[in-house]
Amino acid sequence: MDLKADDYVGVTFWIISAAMVAATYFFTVERDRAVGKWKTSLTVAAMVTGIAAIHYFYMRGVWVNTGESPLVFRYVDWLLTVPLQIIEFYLILAAIAVVRAALFWKLMIASLVMLVFGFLGELGAMSYWPAFAIGMAGWLYIIYEIFAGEASQISAANGTAASQTAFNALRLIVTVGWAIYPIGYILGAGEGGAAGLNLIYNLADFVNKIAFGVVIWVAATSSSENA
Repeated sequence: MDLKADDYVGVTFWIISAAMVAATYFFTVERDRAVGKWKTSLTVAAMVTGIAAIHYFYMRGVWVNTGESPLVFRYVDWLLTVPLQIIEFYLILAAIAVVRAALFWKLMIASLVMLVFGFLGELGAMSYWPAFAIGMAGWLYIIYEIFAGEASQISAANGTAASQTAFNALRLIVTVGWAIYPIGYILGAGEGGAAGLNLIYNLADFVNKIAFGVVIWVAATSSSENA
């Protein structure tokens, strides 16, 4: 792979590949510091960055060698990692209260709607902007659920200091951090938008996957120290 010095998008692919591997190692090693159900949460965090690392190895090759957007690899990665991040919300709540399975499935289905229609729009299998609107509806439902719905109510009523800190930080990431993805989608709408789209998507993955895991790690280790 001939990575050119002025290929800034390609450079981000390489940086994030290494960062995802480092994060996976860190979360795996730090799992021993956690207690109880927090160990499972750190395992999921490591799975998220580990899966992302594998896909970034392939995506960087596609970009550097062809200059084309690695669309399929990107969405396969998200179809695996985004549901795992939804599982993190469920694990945090399940650790502090009895949580209905219906809540998990509502969040999971909303995340899949967001991803599937985003993929159809970028693939060209569906009109670009209607697909964008439906995908946004899935994301907005998740935001509603974690700020005003059942998930938020469970956290507020039953959460420990550590779980509430983690829950509040995670929903901030889902709201602010995930907002970066629609920006990338919009930038990809025009001719020659592949560079801007992938630069934004890479930045979003760096922030959301690694920061997501760091939030879990902080809550897990602080909870262990206070146990």
